[in-house]
Amino acid sequence: MRNTLTGEIPRHLYVWVDSRHTHRVPCGYIPAVWYGLVCYPGRVWGCTVMLESGAIYRNIPSHAIAFSNKPKGKWTERDAQTWDCYGWDWSAVEYTFLRGLECKVMANRKKHMGEYLFTVSPVGDGFSAYPEQAKEFSFVRLDNDHLTVQPTNHVVFRERSFTDNKLEFPSPLKRQTEIYTAE
Repeated sequence: MRNTLTGEIPRHLYVWVDSRHTHRVPCGYIPAVWYGLVCYPGRVWGCTVMLESGAIYRNIPSHAIAFSNKPKGKWTERDAQTWDCYGWDWSAVEYTFLRGLECKVMANRKKHMGEYLFTVSPVGDGFSAYPEQAKEFSFVRLDNDHLTVQPTNHVVFRERSFTDNKLEFPSPLKRQTEIYTAE
């Protein structure tokens, strides 16, 4: 489903939110259900969540989402995302083949292990129509219990019946640059 500005993620997820983004007096990480995204060009992905009180919060930044009440280490915008959103329109999908796969992610020049959650593809913006700029973004739950959103060239997956066991970033791969047409 194509979304403009706001929309649903493929399935809701039980998460923890850094209360510095929800409370006047922060009280650590609080339980929430994450079910939506907000996309403003030039900003990090915003997450739409419901708190235990029933309150809805829209646009919680990606670096404020965790998968436990005590995620490991400090987490910043640059750790959570390599690129800001660059358009209003997007589409989200959970690729069945990738569901739950272990992956290695390059986030803020550091390697982390994690698990694939879902993918978001920007559409209709000034970058996505050009092969060398077109990116899908993998949303990944990291082993440190933080969320990261990385372009596909910053993620490698382990599919035990197909990939080798190294889980290293391949080289030398070339970037797509051609646009193909049938006429």
